[in-house]
Amino acid sequence: MQVLTQNLKNGETVLQDCPAPQHRAGSPNVLISNTHSLISIGTERMLVDFGKANLLSKAQQQPDKVKMVLEKAATDGVLTTMDAVKSKLDQPIQLGYCAAGVVLHPGQSEFAVGDRVVSNGHHADIVSVSRNLVAKVPDNVSLMHAAFTPAAAIGLQGIRLANPTLGETVVVMGLGLIGLLTVQLLVAQGCKVIGTDFDDAKVALAESFGAIGLNVGGLSDVIGEIRAHTGPTGADAVLITASSKSSDPVHQAATVCRQRGRIVLVGVTGLELRRSDFYEKELSFQVSCSYGPGRYDPFHEEEGHDYPLGFVRWTQKRNFEAVLQLITTGKLDIEPLVSLVFPFEQATEAYRQVSENAQALGIVLEYSADEKLHGTSSQPMDTLEHTIVLGRASTEVSTNTATDSSHAAIFIGAGNYASRVLIPAFKSTGISLDTLVSSGGVSSAIHGEKQGFKYASTDVAATLSNKTANMVVIGTQHDTHAALVVQVLQAGKIPFVEKPLALSVGELESVVTAVDAEQIPYANPIMVGFNRRFSPLVQSLKQELDKHSEPMTFNFTVNAGAIPADSWIQSASKGGGRIIGEACHHIDLMRFLANSPITRVQAMGMGSNQYHDIVEDKAIVNLQFGNGSVGSIQYFANGGKAFPKERFEVFVANSVFQLDNFRSLKRFGGPKFRTQRSFKQDKGQRACVSAFVDGVKAGTGAPIAFAEIVEVSRATLEAAEQIRQQQTL
Repeated sequence: MQVLTQNLKNGETVLQDCPAPQHRAGSPNVLISNTHSLISIGTERMLVDFGKANLLSKAQQQPDKVKMVLEKAATDGVLTTMDAVKSKLDQPIQLGYCAAGVVLHPGQSEFAVGDRVVSNGHHADIVSVSRNLVAKVPDNVSLMHAAFTPAAAIGLQGIRLANPTLGETVVVMGLGLIGLLTVQLLVAQGCKVIGTDFDDAKVALAESFGAIGLNVGGLSDVIGEIRAHTGPTGADAVLITASSKSSDPVHQAATVCRQRGRIVLVGVTGLELRRSDFYEKELSFQVSCSYGPGRYDPFHEEEGHDYPLGFVRWTQKRNFEAVLQLITTGKLDIEPLVSLVFPFEQATEAYRQVSENAQALGIVLEYSADEKLHGTSSQPMDTLEHTIVLGRASTEVSTNTATDSSHAAIFIGAGNYASRVLIPAFKSTGISLDTLVSSGGVSSAIHGEKQGFKYASTDVAATLSNKTANMVVIGTQHDTHAALVVQVLQAGKIPFVEKPLALSVGELESVVTAVDAEQIPYANPIMVGFNRRFSPLVQSLKQELDKHSEPMTFNFTVNAGAIPADSWIQSASKGGGRIIGEACHHIDLMRFLANSPITRVQAMGMGSNQYHDIVEDKAIVNLQFGNGSVGSIQYFANGGKAFPKERFEVFVANSVFQLDNFRSLKRFGGPKFRTQRSFKQDKGQRACVSAFVDGVKAGTGAPIAFAEIVEVSRATLEAAEQIRQQQTL
């Protein structure tokens, strides 16, 4: 299949060959074969223009991101930060959010194979979309017209926030695609509508829909002209559907509004508000969020849970259904908004029109009518390609120096960390890169081709049956790690799993059982990516500490930084929380330097009050080791970014060693020690991978003893459990 992507670095749009997404058992997602998708001119033009802008212009458009970059550079170093920024800009994004097609697999939903549906899917032959963002298309509505539904739902949500009543006067500022859809919705609701724009054709179209149209381009007194139609009372509400960097639309909206009028921002404008505009009339101002309640809520979208209708009447899905009903009755006329239709194969030409054709409203992409793609065959799922051969060579692929074809790696997961850190690290060892697997297929195709993989896939089971690869790197969401490790072991391969190994004692036991059950040729059959012990500065510290036989005291301060409470990382079931997900690194590092088993774990977390919700990212974990050493990990997410993220101190033999953010190592007291500094932060990722590959080649397996990995995992799980028990008291 093909997917339309955009490179944020240069704005280039590309039709990318990708493996088809897989339906995951128990998933609320619906697998849909698109027949039509809509290019929403306003939104997607902003993305294209941003991509084509130079680095300075990108920075000027996102000052908050610039601040984050500067803060990271101050703590992690310039080179590390530059690598992160380049990686982010080099991550192609999928385009589009308005699509219609036919259900291939209903997942855990009310739909059936062959149903005609609308979704917020991307421009792609096949899309996988949450059931709460899919709605059934009535029989008398064409799929081309149905594809406009998500765009109309954006306008509808703005209307719901403005809450106009029958007979009220509403001004719509900006008559692009969403503006014209909004005009029709308001007219259908019995409102007097005034539409303003700078384009005569769009103004005329608004008038044909029943609005009063005003071309404000040549008017010397825009506010006066609008007031001539609202009367002295003013407008009851204003919906701003324009896209502008200026704050003038908000000022104009406030000026033409009546006392206690409502202003809703649906589009994009500057937000330098004048207090007097709002104070004197007691105006309300609100920014509308996409299609309606549920948008960006993982509980609603990713997990597929609906909100009770009695409490949330109009969710984003129910807004989709309302729009489709209006199209059915003819109160929402889509045909005049269809400007151009392109075959999907000409999508790049269609996007050229986005940049060059200012008159276009709705540009529609039409997909192949091949029956195997659109669900008319008896077994449509059987025809989908879940693994593809990667053929196009890139500069990076041509410089691949892989020479050892007897050792090959499969990667499961192609997210930011895997693509930016793990894949280049394995590639640098010279082994063969066999297959890159991702759930949606897009990232596996893009990064797989760039890094020199032979195949891209969405099929884990089929990939693990590959006899040529002996290593499997797991870089997926944390809740999948233990089960995938077991699968890999059963396939006769050695796994390298990004931390953590497991989210529960039960999961950990399943891994231990699998190791005991399988005929594994390696002494250490599993590797967890505990890379910090491989950092060059840590290795230097280890050499110094090994000179002493007395117990040591460790103090690890982790200035972790805040992550939203609704992030999957904070979820006990998905990410395991930050103690399991990240503090395991610090527990492992202490275990490595102490060179002695962990004998006791004691942990406590910050309690809740009116200012702080319970989240496991503000805690202290104390460890005791068999040789008498003790350590304390202060894992805090409520500190300032100017302070180093990780500061590690070791007290031993009248000396103190201080490791600062893996960039400098100092010694205070004791024998003379030259301070070691690194211009670029090095947490040991490449050395960790290299040691693993060398172990596999030598036949010994992972460079960390399996018993030690299990020990660290148990200690981490125990610490997290203690914190949770305290917080539930």
